[in-house]
Amino acid sequence: MPTEILMPALSPTMEEGTLAKWLVKEGDAVKSGDILAEIETDKATMEFEAVDEGTVGKILVAEGTAGVKVNTPIAVLLDEGESASDISSAPAPKAEAAAPAKAEAAAPAAAAAAPAPAAPKAADGNRVFASPLARRIAAEKGIDLAGVTGSGPHGRIVKADVEGAKPGAAKPAAAAEPQKAAAPAAAAPAGLSAETVLKMYADRETTEVALDGMRRTIAARLTEAKQTIPHFYLRRSAKLDELMKFRAMLNKQLESRGVKLSVNDFIIKACALALQEVPDANAVWAGDRILKLKPSDVAVAVAVEGGLFTPVLKDAQQKTLSALSAEMKDLANRAKTKKLAPHEYQGGSFAISNLGMFGIENFDAVINPPHGAILAVGAGIQTPVVENGEVVIRNVMSMTLSVDHRVIDGALGAQLLDAIVKHLENPMGMLA
Repeated sequence: MPTEILMPALSPTMEEGTLAKWLVKEGDAVKSGDILAEIETDKATMEFEAVDEGTVGKILVAEGTAGVKVNTPIAVLLDEGESASDISSAPAPKAEAAAPAKAEAAAPAAAAAAPAPAAPKAADGNRVFASPLARRIAAEKGIDLAGVTGSGPHGRIVKADVEGAKPGAAKPAAAAEPQKAAAPAAAAPAGLSAETVLKMYADRETTEVALDGMRRTIAARLTEAKQTIPHFYLRRSAKLDELMKFRAMLNKQLESRGVKLSVNDFIIKACALALQEVPDANAVWAGDRILKLKPSDVAVAVAVEGGLFTPVLKDAQQKTLSALSAEMKDLANRAKTKKLAPHEYQGGSFAISNLGMFGIENFDAVINPPHGAILAVGAGIQTPVVENGEVVIRNVMSMTLSVDHRVIDGALGAQLLDAIVKHLENPMGMLA
């Protein structure tokens, strides 16, 4: 029986993607590990590997198709001895168009297409990822896929995993652990509907911009963050005069190596060291518990066309300023071309958003879940300050720490921000 190749979930949060390019054609023989296609998610373009061997019998979704839901059949793989005539003639599910027409945009949200059928789930409610061939073999042998460990990409269960598994009927629902009562459905978000807004501006000249995957994800995550995370804000200023002198001296010494440190590199290092000095603040919210991290994995917001990325500098406390600078430049450049892998922009416990380079003096950033905090950094401004009874001009930078009160209390957040300021005002200590 032919095997359907399904749209893969290339990251934990991926729900749909764009089939950017096919790297095989109908009639090509493939084996496990061969690259079949390039899939564009909301954050990156990634290669999709084959998990089974066979011959590409039919391509169901053309390259360039956007809005292809995870687990939608995108191609059919033939086993040895099978031919194209064995493929069902049923039409493939249609994917959402890349650029909806204006009339479609005006339709009420209730008229949206029904979601694709849910993938099989284990007794604990988690989705089981398995290739169609593995599912077929498991069904024939009476194997419960929930008890099989996958060896394929992202833990996907493949043919080899079920061939060696022992037959056993799936656990009946009654024997499963009782599930908690489902929480009541969340109320619809407040605000005007698309239809209402379109009517309001029907007599005005407008241009509609279709939401791509990145913008949809940003909208969903930040709405969730502001609705579910109890934010509070702590504000401090740091005098950067010593840092600017020290930076200039280091850059002169590093000029022969082609290294030029930015103020942001010092901010990253200061935050990484502060998280080590205030370890209780180096934490994330995990739903029903708090996870404290040992390394300082610091995420940094990078503006890209149509949105932003937050690549993560892992073990930042252990790296030199020049190493952090080089890594940050590499991550930022690849973020702008959507070449980051998911493990490079997922994780971390703390984030930095620096708008000082755009002249913004101060602002409040939204926490990127599950992080415990995010530091909003403004521009350094020549400011009169009083020192030893005299008014002097100093380069002062304003910072706001947005904190998840479930993870970090006020006094703990104040300690963390104080540690960051001390490192910025005494930069030589960051080399110790």
